[in-house]
Amino acid sequence: MTDVRRAQLSDNLARVEDRIAAACAAAGRARDEVTLIVVTKTYPASDVRLLAELGVRHVAENRDQDAAPKAAECADLPLTWHFVGQLQTNKVRSVARYAGMVQSVDRLRLVTALSKEAVRAERELGCLIQVALDAESGRQGDRGGTAPDAVPALAEAIAGAQGLRLDGVMTVAPLSGPYAGRQLAAFERLMEISTDLRATHPAANMVSAGMSADLEDAIRAGATHVRVGTAVLGVRPRLG
Repeated sequence: MTDVRRAQLSDNLARVEDRIAAACAAAGRARDEVTLIVVTKTYPASDVRLLAELGVRHVAENRDQDAAPKAAECADLPLTWHFVGQLQTNKVRSVARYAGMVQSVDRLRLVTALSKEAVRAERELGCLIQVALDAESGRQGDRGGTAPDAVPALAEAIAGAQGLRLDGVMTVAPLSGPYAGRQLAAFERLMEISTDLRATHPAANMVSAGMSADLEDAIRAGATHVRVGTAVLGVRPRLG
């Protein structure tokens, strides 16, 4: 069964790699400008181990209760773990122990908690500001994230916090609002926000956008990282 699964993952990875390469070529970008993050949520540590054998170096999870034991089981592997889900402050201590990157920073209280636990764990956590393109000023989006006008203040807080590193921005294509069904336009708006951020924080040049269905649009807009789950691992099992 392991050999069958390895072959499935290898074939799927090859297809995703072809898509990324083609999207980069169409956008006039070098292939090495885009990093693949495989979203392993709901899949077992055995799949993570196979992915590592196949050359994957970045994996993502969205629930600490699933990610923490999986990361512990795979601690010997050369992986960077990205936390991409909505993060409650009571889970921060756990996440700070294994995540190299938290992509879903969307409020000042979370910055404070992450800084405290990063210092406690004697680690540096990379942080992305999750931008909600369906959120009005002062509000959060339906899928997490903060309104675009809150990005500068959050950026300053992260940049000034011990144990944290401001690396850029992230978004999930919104299901409502002016960008619903307009993935390319949404990702282009994220790039505008990234450009503004880099004017004051030049090193914060990571742009995480695009998933299995819309990675081409994200690459066309300028994303540096794409988060792909289903196209690599298959249709996710139903959660009970």
